Amino acid sequence: MGSDRTKRKVVGGSLLGNDWEKNTRRKIQAGLLTKRLILYVNGKIQLEPAQVTAALGLLKKVLPDTVFVEHAGEVTTRVIRAPPAIKTPEEWEQTYVPPQHRTEH
Repeated sequence: MGSDRTKRKVVGGSLLGNDWEKNTRRKIQAGLLTKRLILYVNGKIQLEPAQVTAALGLLKKVLPDTVFVEHAGEVTTRVIRAPPAIKTPEEWEQTYVPPQHRTEH
């Protein structure tokens, strides 16, 4: 009945959509958790062991696991060899120009 904008506002989503808002909140929370863990590691704050465990568990849910990435395809390696150095125009002409197109010097 109402517009899509009205539905999103009723559901609590922003104009960009409910998914965008959830993703943004997750990123902010991950950033806050990371900052707290860094402060703890550097000795600037004290955390209980249960707090550290909980923070690490939440980060594992929010952040992608990049420890193991498997490549499931064929790897092709191409090697390009540079041509030998040519020092004079005559040497270039002798190497790359067909005999019928060469100029006489």
